[in-house]
Amino acid sequence: MSDPSSINGGSAVAMVGKDCIAIASDMRLGSQSLGVSNNFEKIFNYDNVFLGLTGLATDVTTLYEVFRMKTNLYKMREERSIEPEAFANLVSSTLYEKRFGPWFVGPIVAGLNSKTGKPFICSFDSIGCIDFSKDFAVSGTASDQLFGMCESLYEPDLEPEDLFETISQALLNANDRDALSGWGAVVYVVTKDKVIKRYLKSRQD
Repeated sequence: MSDPSSINGGSAVAMVGKDCIAIASDMRLGSQSLGVSNNFEKIFNYDNVFLGLTGLATDVTTLYEVFRMKTNLYKMREERSIEPEAFANLVSSTLYEKRFGPWFVGPIVAGLNSKTGKPFICSFDSIGCIDFSKDFAVSGTASDQLFGMCESLYEPDLEPEDLFETISQALLNANDRDALSGWGAVVYVVTKDKVIKRYLKSRQD
């Protein structure tokens, strides 16, 4: 494969609901068509912000640590947790620093602003261009299939349970149509009061 970001496969999606957000990813780690692991989560939590990272697995794990360091430094300096909007700009500038030898990742940022409670999601290209979204954001090898499923199933102002059902169906059905994604899924639904994490079973073939 000529594209390094598709070697390990995987996909992620985020959706906006009524005063809540959901973010989900598959669990597959592969080496092209060879399955390696079925417990490789691609969603990472930094206080009240969630980051979905698809792409080259080595870059995913490295960037997770880079952002963990940067958010901890931010917390020490500012004496507060980073907000989703600020974190999106942090991701963008971090990716742009490496624009001449980019990270092979497709990040998605999702979270609720701790002051306003307003949902926020966005996605990026490999050099940090931010694509703000009011409904859903997708990344990974199943992006085309996810766009189709989300366009079909998504409705505005969904309640948390309905949002969970919608994002789960979108992800599972898209993964069934992509050979490099699947092998289970993890879904986070975030409201101002709590974070619900659920695992989904899916085809293992």
